[in-house]
Amino acid sequence: MTSVLSRPSETVPRNPTRRHYVMCPPTHFAVEYAINPWMTPGAAVDLDLAFAQWDTLRRTYVELGHEVTVVEPVPGLPDMVYAANGATVAGGIVYGAMFRYAERVPEAAAYRLALAAAGLTRFAEPTFVNEGEGDLLVAGEVVLAGSGFRTDPRAHVEAARVLRRPVLGLELVDPRYYHLDTAVTVLSDTEIAYLPGAFAPRSRGVLAGRYPAAVIASAEDAAVLGLNAVSDGRHVVLPSAAAGLAAEYADRGFSPVGVDLSELLKGGGGPKCCTLEVRA
Repeated sequence: MTSVLSRPSETVPRNPTRRHYVMCPPTHFAVEYAINPWMTPGAAVDLDLAFAQWDTLRRTYVELGHEVTVVEPVPGLPDMVYAANGATVAGGIVYGAMFRYAERVPEAAAYRLALAAAGLTRFAEPTFVNEGEGDLLVAGEVVLAGSGFRTDPRAHVEAARVLRRPVLGLELVDPRYYHLDTAVTVLSDTEIAYLPGAFAPRSRGVLAGRYPAAVIASAEDAAVLGLNAVSDGRHVVLPSAAAGLAAEYADRGFSPVGVDLSELLKGGGGPKCCTLEVRA
């Protein structure tokens, strides 16, 4: 496997690219069921705090120069705040989501309508379970694709056809990191951060071969969902508790931006979970 990039010098300029994000406010957020190890049904949720934290994330993106489209939350869909799972968008093509658990199935149609209303009408209906950008991370010209807990590996083949990009399949084995976006951060087209222990041995080998200079997350940073982060090529928006990752990013010339999403962490989500990127 061809490797991607040696470790960059600190003098290499980091140029941010203006992004378009889709977000959904946590108006109906609650922890009513458990479909990942982070969730405890009936856990107390401070909705005012959840909204304030979410809005800080939204304002952070705007202040960094990015466009944010806010979609209307649907009553009865408490996890709709995790917009990343609603679809994968690349080249203006929307590859729709199909959720593993019944509790989230209606979100797929809600995001399809919301994205169409935003002008994204080139929609591909999925045949197999895939949970959007939770398991399909666009990294330059390739898509890193997770499986093991949510997304069906057959969706990887479908995604490659629909999105017209090669797909690199990766198997997750630690249930705490049930989506790929909890175990990998795409920092730039050629750079990532990840937690090796979240992956099956073969997938660890694939990542090590392709990204020999990757940032390796500590277990402590991963355990606060520090890898559930969003990068524009310079600024890396990540959970403020992931201090080790923030220091490593700064050392490599990135600008880490810490945010606190402690209320939304109760549902198993961080900055990336709340952020669906629209790639024209």
